[in-house]
Amino acid sequence: MPRIQLLIYTSIRVILNTAHRMIYPFLSVFARGLGVDVSVISGLIANRAIFGTFTPFIIPFIEQRGRKFGMLLGLGCFVSAMGLVSFLPTVTSLGIALVLSMFGKAFFDPSLTAHISDQTPYSERGSVIAILEFAWSFAFILGVPAVGWLIARSGWASPFLTFTLLGTAAFLYVAFTLKNSVMLNHPEGGVFANIRAVFTSPVSLVAISIGLLVSAANELVNVTFGIWLEDSFQLQIAALGAASAIIGLSELGGEGLVFGFVDRLGKVRASGIGVIANCLAAVLLPIIGRTQTGALIGLFLFYITFEFTIVSIIPLITEVMPNARVTMLSFAGAGHSIGRGVGALLAPGLYAVNFSYIMVVAIIFNILGLAAVWYVSHHHD
Repeated sequence: MPRIQLLIYTSIRVILNTAHRMIYPFLSVFARGLGVDVSVISGLIANRAIFGTFTPFIIPFIEQRGRKFGMLLGLGCFVSAMGLVSFLPTVTSLGIALVLSMFGKAFFDPSLTAHISDQTPYSERGSVIAILEFAWSFAFILGVPAVGWLIARSGWASPFLTFTLLGTAAFLYVAFTLKNSVMLNHPEGGVFANIRAVFTSPVSLVAISIGLLVSAANELVNVTFGIWLEDSFQLQIAALGAASAIIGLSELGGEGLVFGFVDRLGKVRASGIGVIANCLAAVLLPIIGRTQTGALIGLFLFYITFEFTIVSIIPLITEVMPNARVTMLSFAGAGHSIGRGVGALLAPGLYAVNFSYIMVVAIIFNILGLAAVWYVSHHHD
């Protein structure tokens, strides 16, 4: 695939990811702008997550119509969502937009990844997908600060108009430049045949569980690290600001490591190494986290090893069931969401006992994830 095309697709993903991530740092800003309590916006975010679990069951209708159709449908949902808030900035429109833009991302991302996979040999796929995944960290490092600048100049709703215009440009680019990369075979057994294939394949289910397990481990720390820093160092604003920068840089570093090494190491080996390294980081964090500097270094190591793991898994997933690639990627994404939900539910109770318990359970999840990697490597041809 031409580099310029890959960079354009990555830039489009930066736009979608920024719109997805901006709700977290500016949650209180949106609440003030709408004149509601922060809990109302938190509830809208929760609704988005709930609706997200249903997207894999919509994907089969999209996959049979080709990669281009899925990408255009995703971008169409995104533009509609952003435009709705631009022209009708209310709590209701924001709630609808969060769900609609989530659907847009859920349709666009696996369709694009499948398209890239169609065009790229498996031996080179890890580095190419890593470039796409840079969009996640760049959304945090570049996109979110740009949103902050827009809000400061023009109010809380101003980013939505910008995203509407950028999304429209992305839609037109895909519409006029992309040709479907493969001739799709309609599976026997109807539109849900690919879903049945995923659920009746032990290898597919175990492969999906890898992301679920490591995401659960990661979410345990996501939910509690801010509280831990505040309780430990009484420097909430400074510490959390530094931690946010650390997370963004560690995500970028993890994606860079995947770009440099995953194809050389092999996808299975890279995933296994990532899980083991994340376990070691989990062991190290409570030990060196007795000072603020040590805590931030520990968080950096934990997040960079997680990002390396999660991005290494993606090219592995693309080849588990090539004939149902979009469906497989979609269920893998749903697995990540379920894992994060499990981690979020467990985290408060574990932290109430001791932060070290968070790391113990994170290591247990990771060990189960490592076992899943081993199973896939020994049972997938």
